[in-house]
Amino acid sequence: MILIAEKKSCDCQDLVRHQIKVPPLRVTKADIEALVNYYIAFYCRQRGIPKPRITPEALRRLQNYDFPGNLRELASLVERALVQAAGAELLTEEVFWPERSRQRRFRWNLLNAYPQLRAFLRSPWWPDRLNYGLILWLFPLIIAIGLWGPQDRQHNFTLNLFWAWWWPLSLLIFPFLGRIWCAVCPFMIYGEVLQTLSLKIWPRKLRPWPRQLAERWGGWVLFGLFAVILLWEELWDLPNTAYLSSWLLILITAGAVIFSQLYERRFWCRYLCPIGGMNGLFGKLSIIELRAQQGVCAASCQTYQCYRGGPALGEGQETGGCPVYSHPAQLTDNRNCVLCMTCLKACPHRSVEVNLRPPAIDLWTSHKATAAEVCLLFLLLGAVVLHHLPVLLGWLGFEEPNFWLQGMTAMMALALPGLLAWSWHQMQRQSAVPFVRFAYGYLPLVLGANLAYYLPLGLGEAGQLLPVTFATFGLDGASLPSWQAHPAVIGFLQTTTLVVSTLASLILTQKITRLPLRQMWHPWLGILALAWGIAYLL
Repeated sequence: MILIAEKKSCDCQDLVRHQIKVPPLRVTKADIEALVNYYIAFYCRQRGIPKPRITPEALRRLQNYDFPGNLRELASLVERALVQAAGAELLTEEVFWPERSRQRRFRWNLLNAYPQLRAFLRSPWWPDRLNYGLILWLFPLIIAIGLWGPQDRQHNFTLNLFWAWWWPLSLLIFPFLGRIWCAVCPFMIYGEVLQTLSLKIWPRKLRPWPRQLAERWGGWVLFGLFAVILLWEELWDLPNTAYLSSWLLILITAGAVIFSQLYERRFWCRYLCPIGGMNGLFGKLSIIELRAQQGVCAASCQTYQCYRGGPALGEGQETGGCPVYSHPAQLTDNRNCVLCMTCLKACPHRSVEVNLRPPAIDLWTSHKATAAEVCLLFLLLGAVVLHHLPVLLGWLGFEEPNFWLQGMTAMMALALPGLLAWSWHQMQRQSAVPFVRFAYGYLPLVLGANLAYYLPLGLGEAGQLLPVTFATFGLDGASLPSWQAHPAVIGFLQTTTLVVSTLASLILTQKITRLPLRQMWHPWLGILALAWGIAYLL
């Protein structure tokens, strides 16, 4: 006698000699296609109607659903689809109505809405032709101008481009396009070019990533490197010294090149690059995400070409795999995605999506907090304080401080925001959320504070690019067009940026903590205090 039960236990356990456990449908996504075709055939015979075909898009939609009702729910969906299709030859995705999973809510796939965008991102133009046709050759020129050109900001193209253009624009891009800068980063372009050349000259097998060690210590190394860069920037006046700014770019490029000679792919980008760490942190706030449909990947993919790389398969192109070893279906935030679109080009199943979403939604849903990243977060807020080092020294009564006194004060400035936020959180007894998770609520304020600091450069000096470029080569560019915002406009935009970012932090902390509004006064007070302090310095 065979007993079939859908529950874990039944009233006839004493009659059971052997149990055969069948996994649920959410675990065996590869069976969905066969089961759907079976149910289509079954209901069509029952109703005496011609058997339609199911489109690949509809099948992918079903494979991306977890079916809490298991086979009964799948059968119901198929039956309802046949009724709605009313004798059509194809069952399209519009006639299947699975309940949207929680992780899929509030997402809009831009690749389906804009086929031209999909075509561009799958083309050689993004990012290869842009990287190897333009940036590869422009970057050495920028470095050379910084090393051997005039050294002041009024006469050096490199200083204007790096401090007045790159910093403000990259900070503005983060909320919209996340870590997209890393897709066209010149540091790693040279790392990849020299990696390819060295393998041709000296054929060898590159080392696999020491993942366990890198996951544990990579964030702290990145944090330390960024702290050293900030101290070097302030104590040696990098923004006003062209050759030192060029040496900063050279050293970061050297790190990418050295680690590309040792390890596969972009080990430097994922674990050690200071700029990449900042990009990954601010990228969490983006309204754009790259993900893949987990059900489609589980049911249809056996090659993992988006991750491993491989030859062309179906509509999938030949690629070397994800440069930072991230599978798009396993991403929980934007930190480890550089938006190079390698996975989109490699995927033969149309599983990869570029979604429009609510900003920072990962931070209160699927995000995993790390202590090293929290330290980097407050280091970036401390950088805004550090940039006002002369003001701080004046407040402390040091009129002509020596170098060591400046260095000690600079380190205190970097650590001050983080120490204040941690101390304030510790004063809140029986806090429902650990500080390492709660601290991400400050992230919009950190981004807004840095953007407010760089706005005077972006709205003032950036408009002098043409005259400065001519002056770099000893030419008179005084008659060339230029623009500069009025100081009152700059001040208004700085204030607006701080107000908006502070409000965003207040909302985000409530989302992360999930506390009632009446219990939020204490954490909100800490955010408002830090925001007021930054506004006072600016």
